[in-house]
Amino acid sequence: MELEQKKICGLQEKVFSFYKNSKRTFPWRETTDRYAVLVSEVMLQQTQAERVVEKYHAWLERFPDISSLASASLKEVLFYWSGLGYNARGQRLYRCAKVIDSEYAGVVPSEPEKLIDLPGIGIYSSRSIPIFADNLDIATVDTNIRRILIHELGLVETAGSAEFLSAAEAVLPRGKSRDWHNALMDYGALYLTGEKTGIRPLTRQSKFKGSTRWYRGRIVKDLIGVNMMLLEELTERYGKRIVDVLDQLEEEGLVERFSAGATGTCYRIPD
Repeated sequence: MELEQKKICGLQEKVFSFYKNSKRTFPWRETTDRYAVLVSEVMLQQTQAERVVEKYHAWLERFPDISSLASASLKEVLFYWSGLGYNARGQRLYRCAKVIDSEYAGVVPSEPEKLIDLPGIGIYSSRSIPIFADNLDIATVDTNIRRILIHELGLVETAGSAEFLSAAEAVLPRGKSRDWHNALMDYGALYLTGEKTGIRPLTRQSKFKGSTRWYRGRIVKDLIGVNMMLLEELTERYGKRIVDVLDQLEEEGLVERFSAGATGTCYRIPD
C-alpha cells in the first residue's frame, strides 16, 4: 500500500503526541527480557491489560525463566493461570516452554519465523515479541492497530491481513518499533476506541456465563483444587451437557479420564 509521506508523518506525530501525554505504565513495558515479554503477550491475548498485571507478577515469581516453567506440572501451571480465562492459552504457553527448553536451550528465539512455529504463537505474537523485547524494525497488527489504520488511513474494514500489515509497515518509524507499538496500543485503547469510531473487531466474544467456555473454566478450576473428581459429581454439579465439554478438554489434554473401579469414571488434571 502506497501512502503519502505527509500522511505518514501526520499519523506518527499524532500518535506519539498522545503517547507522550497519556501513556500507560505496565511491568512488561519495563523489561526487554524475551521470556517475560512472551509471557505478557500470551496473557494479554483476549484479556484486559489491567487484569493481567497481578497474574504477570505472580507468574514470573514462580516461573522466572523457561526451564522453571518447562519443569512444572500442568496442574501447577493452570493454578497460576487461573483467573485469566482461556486455560488452553496457559497450556499452550507451557508447551511452548517445553519446546524452547529442549530445542533452543531455554532461550526464546528472536526470529518471527521460528517463533510462529511454537505452540500458542500466531502471526501477531511472532512479531510482537521481538518488537517489544528487541525493538526489531517490523510491524504487527492487533485489534487496536487495525482500527487506527482503518480510521486514520482509510483502509476498508474488509481488507485482508496482508493489506493491513503492509500499511502498518509503511507507517512504522524506523528504530522506534517498541515505542511506536506501545503508542499505538494506548492511542487505540484510550482514545480511538471501537465505541468512538464504530469500527467492530473481527471477532466478538459471545455471552460468557453458561457458554461452553464458562463450563470449561469451571471444570478446570474445580479439578485444580482436588486430586480427582467423579463424572457423577461433575454431572450433578453442571448437568449432563458437561460430558461433551469433558470430551473436548480430554482431547486437548487439559484433563484426563480414568476408571476408579467400582467408584466409576473419574477426571483429573494430567501431571
